[in-house]
Amino acid sequence: MANLIKLASSQIREIILESMGKMVSSGQIPAEPLPDFIVEIPADKSHGDFAANTAMVCARALKMAPRKIAEMICENICLDGTYFEKAEIAGPGFINFFLGRKWFSETVDTVLNEKENYGRTTTGSGKKVLVEFVSANPTGPMHIGNARGGAIGDCLAEIMDWAGYDVQREFYVNDAGNQIEKFGKSLSLRFMQLCSDEGQAVIEKAGGNVQEICESIYNDTETFPMPEDVYLGMDIIEHAFNFLTENGKASADKSVDELKKALTDYALPKNVAGLERDLLKYRIKYDNWFRESTLHNNGAVKEIIEKLKSSGYTYELDGALWFKSSELGDEKDRVLVRANGVVTYFVPDIAYHYNKLVTRGFDKAIDIFGADHHGYIPRMKAALTALGIDANKLDIVIMQMVNLVRNGEKYKLSKRSGKAVTLSTLLDEIPIDAARFFFNLREPNSHFDFDLDLAVEKSSQNPVYYVQYAHARICSLISNLKNEGYDAESYDISELDILDKPQEIELIRHLAALPNEIDSAAKAYDPAKITKYSVELATLFHKFYDGCSVKNAETPELKKARLVLCKAVLQALRNSLNIMKITCPEKM
Repeated sequence: MANLIKLASSQIREIILESMGKMVSSGQIPAEPLPDFIVEIPADKSHGDFAANTAMVCARALKMAPRKIAEMICENICLDGTYFEKAEIAGPGFINFFLGRKWFSETVDTVLNEKENYGRTTTGSGKKVLVEFVSANPTGPMHIGNARGGAIGDCLAEIMDWAGYDVQREFYVNDAGNQIEKFGKSLSLRFMQLCSDEGQAVIEKAGGNVQEICESIYNDTETFPMPEDVYLGMDIIEHAFNFLTENGKASADKSVDELKKALTDYALPKNVAGLERDLLKYRIKYDNWFRESTLHNNGAVKEIIEKLKSSGYTYELDGALWFKSSELGDEKDRVLVRANGVVTYFVPDIAYHYNKLVTRGFDKAIDIFGADHHGYIPRMKAALTALGIDANKLDIVIMQMVNLVRNGEKYKLSKRSGKAVTLSTLLDEIPIDAARFFFNLREPNSHFDFDLDLAVEKSSQNPVYYVQYAHARICSLISNLKNEGYDAESYDISELDILDKPQEIELIRHLAALPNEIDSAAKAYDPAKITKYSVELATLFHKFYDGCSVKNAETPELKKARLVLCKAVLQALRNSLNIMKITCPEKM
């Protein structure tokens, strides 16, 4: 796929190196190895479309003033057959390059030729990347933090795919360990409460109404008390009630462990299925659902303990097995196996990442975690290092908290209270497009206030509506002009050379930036770069539309050229929205 910005930048390097070759041949400068130089896009467009610092970095080696070197380079420059029409010296020795019409026309043509593939790059060279995100606790519904993680992770995976990586999406199901034990305990306690005389009275009074039963038991903490170390959400009561309905009270005679297992085996698959259903509604489809229990059942957890022992980075203290993670960059050593023989959660996590990077052979593992996982990074990288794995193969994106805002005020609900805003609830209140777009408006490591009122507002203040409106506006324009006999499908590239108004030039420059923005987003693990790109593109289009009439252009030729430009903008908007899995309406 073509990247016109990179092509132009490469041309400048060739132009400068050819010029300096002439300077060596003529004896103007010695044949000395020269330092690399930077070609960049100036922030101030009066300084050219591109600028090179060649003269500045070569001054010491050539023992000349930078401006003198720049003057000689410009004297020997040949721009024939290139994208550039002129080069000028600025300041102490910067060389500014100005693009000719060919580059702008070729940019529009490239967008239209590559169509739905415009923006794709080969930067990733097919390297295998696993993006793990959400991985919500399967003991309950997904909360607002999971909603942000889902949008970020899914969009990042798509961006990596566009950047040329071989990408897989994965959900890690924590179906083993303390949270599952806690889940079973919570279910069994609620089940026994429902089987009690008091519980049966509630069921009878409610006439089998599940919502009423759950609320009555949840709210009556005196009759139905619960300890602190359990899950208190009403979903637990609902699972217990449904189990009772399907299996009767006979299960109450089971042993504590048998009852917990029976209830867990009943409820956990329903929760996982619910997670998958809600995520599909959110337009997220995983390639893999990896279960933690797999690592326990296939011996991977035990194997990783032995590998760590063999590494020389473990020791025993007070009957427990410890990992010398402090010797490998962690703030302190970590327990691997407790004195009672039970492994800590850290061990299956190590086994899981070993599975990612060694067993399955991914070149890169990217984890999207919440803000409380900062300490996780050094300990996991320490474990990988101890196992002889390049720790740089693991990258962890830390995602900050989300504040919900309504009527200009923040509110926060507790997950433990059973009243948290879940992903499912959120998507019932706001459009999926808005949710996915809004959660990617800021870089992951920044706090975000999600304005629920703005998300449903149909105005230019709503960024996703603003971008979608630009798309619909262009669709309408193309349709109307087609009825007048103007077709954007067929054109000659030379016909685009008349697009030279500032608004047209600025718009085309931004069109050209999409491949670079995708590469930059992939490198920074920041999908917000694409949302920002789409908003800026919509802004520049509206600016162009208001300042350069398409329907009433001065000549038929100009009308046709501007229509073709609009078609290119439409394609770039569509591609950037598709990356985020945002719908592209043709009418609004």
